Amino acid sequence: MAIQTIGVIGAGQMGNGIAHVMALANYNVLLTDISQDALDQAMETIRTNMERQVSRGKISQEDMAAGLGRIKTTLKLTDLGQTDLVIEAATEREAVKQAIFDELLPHLQPHTILTSNTSSISITRLASRTDRPEKFMGFHFMNPVPVMQLVELIRGIATDSETFDACMNVVEQIRKTSATAEDFPGFIVNRILMPMINEAVYTLYEGVGNVRSIDQSMRLGANHPMGPLELADFIGLDTCLAIMNVLHDGLADTKYRPCPLLTKYVEAGWLGRKTGRGFYDYRGEEPVPTR
Repeated sequence: MAIQTIGVIGAGQMGNGIAHVMALANYNVLLTDISQDALDQAMETIRTNMERQVSRGKISQEDMAAGLGRIKTTLKLTDLGQTDLVIEAATEREAVKQAIFDELLPHLQPHTILTSNTSSISITRLASRTDRPEKFMGFHFMNPVPVMQLVELIRGIATDSETFDACMNVVEQIRKTSATAEDFPGFIVNRILMPMINEAVYTLYEGVGNVRSIDQSMRLGANHPMGPLELADFIGLDTCLAIMNVLHDGLADTKYRPCPLLTKYVEAGWLGRKTGRGFYDYRGEEPVPTR
């Protein structure tokens, strides 16, 4: 099927990034969130990021104007019922996602494809709660969406070939690369990445190294562009913990047990960059390690 209109649920870091790349690829986008402030902030972020692309010669001023013109916002989740493809990019909590789908389902067109940007939750289980498991799949973008080239495509047990092909065509249209992952906890990227981050937190917890030395070691010793604790702050420590819990519960292996220090930081509300403190304190001019 030909996809022309895309609904994006959630105007946060992932949602506004998805809206950004879809609009530049000539899709009409309808972006929704629960507050007008979140939508206004998302549009400002999209504009700022597009301006950065213009300054670097990635897109033209005309591309930016046209892209911004293709994005509309709404506070009514049900307005997304008229779109051809819905991408849910809400918080990484299964109960929240299921509640969103329950509210949206009665308003969807029969042909609408429903997808989730979940980074770890079972696609088959999410699909089973809908009226269209054959038209449901995982559509996992990497953060930041306008920069990162990979999109994981995850079929549920019932996902049909037409749905998968339509989503793959969208990935090609936005000039990104798709990787097909089976529906196992964490899929590919987070199955590998999150245990590494969790092990870095254990290394800190056990006093093997401090924040700065751990990140510096992985940047200079393994040629990683960002240290694992810095990356955890960028992703959000609550998201890291949620994914580790999914891995631990879904795979029933103690090697995926979340580090107690990661849990403690989340309980303290120190979630990383988005709250101003995580493994680094971002409230000053330069980030300062908190341990």
